[in-house]
Amino acid sequence: MKIKVIIEKTSDGFSAYAEKISLPVGTMGDSIEEIRKNMIDALNLHQKHHHKTLVKETDLDFQFDLASFFAYYKVINAKALGERIGMHQSLLAQYISGKKKPSSRQVERIMEGIQEVAHELIRLKIA
Repeated sequence: MKIKVIIEKTSDGFSAYAEKISLPVGTMGDSIEEIRKNMIDALNLHQKHHHKTLVKETDLDFQFDLASFFAYYKVINAKALGERIGMHQSLLAQYISGKKKPSSRQVERIMEGIQEVAHELIRLKIA
């Protein structure tokens, strides 16, 4: 079973916390790579203390909240993404700012658009 780790934007970087374990475990960092490393270290300290099996990165499911995703990946233009997936820019902006909470279907729609762009970029070659 994977441990869900939520990554959130803070005023001076990012924080992350693990859900649904016996004791809340959290960490901070300036980058996602730092968050990953710090979370593995923190969880393993927790696991050692409770005499449980140590975790590997593959045991973790890192997830952003929507606002933090766009704060970290500033290269993704929310307006252009909204146009691409057929979502009004103001609605997507409200989701990103936290003024409105998207439904699970809306989150799925946004993720499908992001993943579609990612797949295109992976196949792309620049001459």
